[in-house]
Amino acid sequence: MSAANIPSAAMVLAAGLGKRMRPITDTIPKPLVPIAGKTLLDWGLDSLAEVGVEQAVVNVHYLPDQIVEHVASRHAPSIEISDERDGLLDSAGGIVRALPQLGTAPFYIINADTFWIDEGVPNLTRLALAWDGARMDILLMLADLNQATGHSGSTDFLVAPDGRLSRAKGAPEGLIYAGAAIIHPRIFKDAPVGPASLNRYFDQAISAGRLFGMQMHGSWITVGTPDAIAPAEAAVKRALAKAS
Repeated sequence: MSAANIPSAAMVLAAGLGKRMRPITDTIPKPLVPIAGKTLLDWGLDSLAEVGVEQAVVNVHYLPDQIVEHVASRHAPSIEISDERDGLLDSAGGIVRALPQLGTAPFYIINADTFWIDEGVPNLTRLALAWDGARMDILLMLADLNQATGHSGSTDFLVAPDGRLSRAKGAPEGLIYAGAAIIHPRIFKDAPVGPASLNRYFDQAISAGRLFGMQMHGSWITVGTPDAIAPAEAAVKRALAKAS
């Protein structure tokens, strides 16, 4: 895949309840929490727009009308809503519901509650350049612990020399899944309808030798609780100063 072949579509996972962000999320959905003057959702949508993604499907469940109203004013990418008001579907279940809107070509997935500041070539462009559909079903963007702000967990994946991933099980040399990926919709063939986690599909791809990863360049930021907002905004300021 060349830079000219950036995936044209993206799935933006924005339907979570944001319980750990209470009391802020008592009145607004987590994707609309502002960080450094921009909502979490817009950080992600702006990253998609920057690399030329044409269409983003945003799923909604909790306080959905606020998200629908917020994205209505955006021109790039074009926004479609996948409505999950009738019940949360989790990450993979939400994608399966949205497949008719996403098409049959590989597409981006991004989480609406994490974001990053690029350093150099945009990381979504780098993902597209690294994508090889003949070898890969899923390509994850990864960060090391030193690139992360707000991450309270351990590591997620170990990276083999050829880029294939295995579960890190917290190993210190492992990397964190940084909330962005390219995925081929063929992995959802015959997928059941209903709640399901992407972790199921990550594990299936590991078993098939078709889960790959690419370490990002720059700073990755996750905002899980209200007290994570100040460190996140400080990280944005540092990263932008470094990039300028």
